[in-house]
Amino acid sequence: MSDTPVDASKRTWLIASGCAGAVAAPFVATPFVSSFLPSERAKAAGAAVEVDISALKPGEKVTVEWRGKPVWIVRRTPEQLAALKKGESQLADPNSDRKAFPTPDYAKNEFRSIKPEVFVAVGICSHLGCSPSDKFQPGAQPSLPDDWQGGFLCPCHGSTFDMAGRVFKNKPAPDNLEVPQHMYLSDTRLLIGEDKKA
Repeated sequence: MSDTPVDASKRTWLIASGCAGAVAAPFVATPFVSSFLPSERAKAAGAAVEVDISALKPGEKVTVEWRGKPVWIVRRTPEQLAALKKGESQLADPNSDRKAFPTPDYAKNEFRSIKPEVFVAVGICSHLGCSPSDKFQPGAQPSLPDDWQGGFLCPCHGSTFDMAGRVFKNKPAPDNLEVPQHMYLSDTRLLIGEDKKA
């Protein structure tokens, strides 16, 4: 180790450089460290989704995205609700007892919903993950039985679901459509992805 003294001007520059480096380090490190934090999009992917259903008329459906999945919100008509009872004998799991997609307790009823007229379901077929089409109009139609009461048809392999998302017997889909956790924040606002128990 040398005993030669460092001249004053070099010492000043060393101290100034060290201080500047100490001040600049957090600014340089922040973008690097923040790149490891989840993005807003990633946070939103698992977050609950709030939906205003005040404009949804009877017989209409709106689709929202939750966790990368389409979630359907359907306002069923009185006729569609009455038709649910008629086809129960043709359903594979009318009481939603199967466990692949457990139905929340508040939706374990003939309507599979909290409020009879509003149906909330993940719009993905339990067979191979296709998205079924709306077939709300009752009556004979291509790929549907003559006594069709309205519901959903998965065009890929022919699985059919009633207006409560319950799958009909002898179809490729092994289970009913999933009913996600949800709750009402008010009469016109739904929260998809959380319920009072969460």
